[in-house]
Amino acid sequence: MSLTRVSSASYLSPDRERSPSPSGSPTPRLRKLSFNPLPGDWNAPEEAAQETHAQPIGAFEVSKARRILQIFIAIFYCLLGAGVVFGYAALKPVLIQEHVYRESCTQEELEKGVRTCFEQETRLNLMFTVAAVGTNVAALPIGAILDKFGPRVCSLLGGLFLTAGSLLFAFANQIPFDGYLPGYFFLGLGGPFIYISSFQLSHAFPQHSGLILALLTGAFDSSSAIFLLYRIIYEGGHEAFKLKYFFLIYLAVPCFIFIVQFLCMPYRSYKTIGELVEQVEEEEDETFDDQVNEQTALLQEERRQHRQSVVSEITDLIGSKSGIKHFQEEEQKNKISGVWGAMHGKTVAQQIFSPWCILITLFTVVQMLRINYFVATIRPQYEYLLGSYGKAVEVNTFFDIALPVGGILSIPFIGLVLDNRSTFFVLSCLVTIATTIGVLGCLPYEWAAYANISLFVLYRPFYYTAVSDYSSKIFGTRTFGTVYGMIICLAGLFNLMQSVLDLLLHKVFHGDPVPVNLILLGTAFVVGVALCAYVGTKAYTFERDGLEEEAERANEVAMPSVTFPEDD
Repeated sequence: MSLTRVSSASYLSPDRERSPSPSGSPTPRLRKLSFNPLPGDWNAPEEAAQETHAQPIGAFEVSKARRILQIFIAIFYCLLGAGVVFGYAALKPVLIQEHVYRESCTQEELEKGVRTCFEQETRLNLMFTVAAVGTNVAALPIGAILDKFGPRVCSLLGGLFLTAGSLLFAFANQIPFDGYLPGYFFLGLGGPFIYISSFQLSHAFPQHSGLILALLTGAFDSSSAIFLLYRIIYEGGHEAFKLKYFFLIYLAVPCFIFIVQFLCMPYRSYKTIGELVEQVEEEEDETFDDQVNEQTALLQEERRQHRQSVVSEITDLIGSKSGIKHFQEEEQKNKISGVWGAMHGKTVAQQIFSPWCILITLFTVVQMLRINYFVATIRPQYEYLLGSYGKAVEVNTFFDIALPVGGILSIPFIGLVLDNRSTFFVLSCLVTIATTIGVLGCLPYEWAAYANISLFVLYRPFYYTAVSDYSSKIFGTRTFGTVYGMIICLAGLFNLMQSVLDLLLHKVFHGDPVPVNLILLGTAFVVGVALCAYVGTKAYTFERDGLEEEAERANEVAMPSVTFPEDD
């Protein structure tokens, strides 16, 4: 599941094409935040949209205490269910001990007493692969559902999917078909529905939107620890605590989501800063009839006081009537990027078929495949590399703990890097760290294993967030849902290649992970260098063009002491 990073302040600024001079730039206009993957040009007319879409509300219309409660509740249920399927590495040993898919093994393999056979390993990993694919592809419909029906409906659907997944897993041994694969798929599908629908809560307190998004992201990353806690209990002498009982208890999570949605969670999204500023302008621009009598005077005074109250509440919420402070901060971040706005104002087709999109898509496809493949195969990889099942278990346990912790620890640093360093610098860091991880993943040493995992758990959230940040800066907010959704969707679909990698690992290379890791490392390095080279070249070109434009606009100013012949 990818982490989406689109600053709320960015909706104060327009998506504009690069123009030869400031005078050629269009007048800034406010935009409405939309999670719909379809571009704005495909939406229904505004009047029809108001009838069919859940219109957002101003945060000032809800009490401060209620908004705080909503944020804490969202963090809590995201912690329990948003990204629980990514704790697969912790759950897999339990699935093996519970003999899930053991019937896939041949009689000869069963007689030898192998821990897992090829078919069992493949089917278990396929279960995770399908869930990971569903999690990423779900981003496409979720945006449209959220925009049209609001966060409550979206969260209820998420709870429904979590319920279906838990029931299928709990009764998989008692139903006449494979319940594990669709069960894990539904668990993966429910996560993004409740997670993405919580993003709008960052607008409940616009001045602290970054902190709220960081807390929600931390909850998403930490949710992978749910299966770790279960495994610790299971292996701690409570093997009677079967999968069935765990997932029946886990039904409390979707039940909690259902209850709080009707008790206190918002059924409509909160307005962005841009929409609040627009409301202030509309309130202040409202005019009255010139004809005033005793009755209308009282009504006008009452309306005037109401408007002043609304404007005052919005001003307190965003810090100023115009939100100019947020706008200036966002402009500064855009300037630091070096390539911000490179494809703003272009059509969706032009953006998708541009090198900007093709290269980041290839990079995302390869990196997401590497990440999910590592999560699914960490134990067999290190069992071969370290030559010891016991050491592989220790490495796996360290990974299970480090994955949620690393996600939380990396959050503040991710924001600092993305906001204060150029896009070229960020991409170069991604390629450098990914290459280092690839090299460490091929070394048969314990220190390399722990160093690899430590870098991996920090890199994973950084990578996901950087891709969404890149998409927002390069392609703009108007087409963000379409372009970013397409990138993540394709990357998710290509995760089905994990089955091919499993085949190579077990059948072709006889359990040796190094050849597969080298193939992934080499591919990622080539694509990453090409992406960095292209972005770096464009950044240099944009900077040079900007300096030339400034030089052309500069007026010649004579020094006071200089006289010209015609003045004599």
